[in-house]
Amino acid sequence: GLGDVYKRQAHNEGNYFCSNDQIKEINDNNQIALFYSDENGNVNEQSNPNGSLQNIAGVFNKQKNVLGMMPHPERVFRVIQNSWHPNDWQERSPWMRMFENARKWVD
Repeated sequence: GLGDVYKRQAHNEGNYFCSNDQIKEINDNNQIALFYSDENGNVNEQSNPNGSLQNIAGVFNKQKNVLGMMPHPERVFRVIQNSWHPNDWQERSPWMRMFENARKWVD
């Protein structure tokens, strides 16, 4: 169905592979912006939902002015967009904070 197509597009388009040299280069250039981690910030295999190399969830370009990331906060910035959420959440999901912080930084 449409949900399956949407899910494939969301996850397969970012299914890229790179060589050990490329991983070393992005590590050496501090281009890794985000890692999948547990609630305590520990990067581990159990916290990696898609099997990405080194739990990488987001990478900057060399100039660090473009970010590519797998989590899609733009799809769940409102609580109603989440498939599940605690009952005490109000209108905005925790992902909205990322956008608010970006706006504050720009201002």
